[in-house]
Amino acid sequence: MRRTLLPLVVAVALVAPLTQAQAPVSNKSRIGFVFKQFNVPVEGQFSAFKGDITFDPARPEAGHVDLTLDINSLHLPSKEATGEARKKEWFNAAGFPTARFVSTQIKSLGGGRYQADGKLTIKGITRDASAPLTLREEGPLRIADGALTIRRLDFNIGEGSWRDTDTVANDVQIKFRVALPK
Repeated sequence: MRRTLLPLVVAVALVAPLTQAQAPVSNKSRIGFVFKQFNVPVEGQFSAFKGDITFDPARPEAGHVDLTLDINSLHLPSKEATGEARKKEWFNAAGFPTARFVSTQIKSLGGGRYQADGKLTIKGITRDASAPLTLREEGPLRIADGALTIRRLDFNIGEGSWRDTDTVANDVQIKFRVALPK
C-alpha cells in the first residue's frame, strides 16, 4: 500500500504550489490610481483590499487572480475630495462597496513580464481589463508591479455634470504592487 500512495503524495507535493491560493502581504502591497483634474495629475489609493492569487512563473497559464477592493478605503489628497469620491456620482460606495478583478488568463510575455487578462467590476459594471505586470523576487516575497488604464465613464464613475471630461479626464491609470510570499 505504501508504494501505491508514494506517487500520489509526490504528485500532490509538486502541484500544491500551483493550486494553493495566497493572499497578498498587505503591508507590502499597494493599489493606487492617477487621474487628471484640469490637466493636473491627482493620485489616490485604496488602503484595504483582499485577494487570492495562485501563480507559478513556470506555469503562468495555470495561475488565477481574484482581488477585491474596499471602495470605502479610497483616499485622495484631501478629506473633502475623498468624501466626494465616495458619493453616488463617483464610486457610490454605499451602493457598491467593492470593486473586483478576476483573471480569465495569465500569460508570459518573456523576461519576467506577464499579462493578466480578466474582468474588472466597478459600480456593478463589468468590463474586460488587461493588466501587464513585471514579476521580481525581493527577499522572501514575489512582487508583481503593473499598471493599466481604464476609462472612468465605462464604469459610470462621474455622473451628471461630472461626465464632462474637460474637468476630470476620462483615462485613469491604476497602479499596483502586489507582494506574495514565495
